[in-house]
Amino acid sequence: QVQLVESGGGLVQPGGSLRLSCAASGSILSINRMGWYRQAPGKERELVATRHEIGQINYADSVKGRFTISRDNAKNTVYLQMNSLKPEDTAVYYCNIFTWNGINYWGKGTLVTVSS
Repeated sequence: QVQLVESGGGLVQPGGSLRLSCAASGSILSINRMGWYRQAPGKERELVATRHEIGQINYADSVKGRFTISRDNAKNTVYLQMNSLKPEDTAVYYCNIFTWNGINYWGKGTLVTVSS
């Protein structure tokens, strides 16, 4: 059984920073990509950033230049450094693993609130 545990969410003022972490454990076979998605109240879940096994990185246009995704392969951990946060970044952030055999794994989410 694969488990993804996110941490690092919280309340931050506009312009502030947070770093999210996601540690993966269990029997994970052949990761294709790891990444982050988010879901704001009343909206659908959307991609924030993904990092592929071969190194390709994708960001949502709304976070380019502000967020950075990174991975520690030895620890099966993915990070999301979020800078210059805006109120519209407020959402539940979910960690995701997609494997080469087409399986999606999701964490339970961590809440990020950007407010003064």
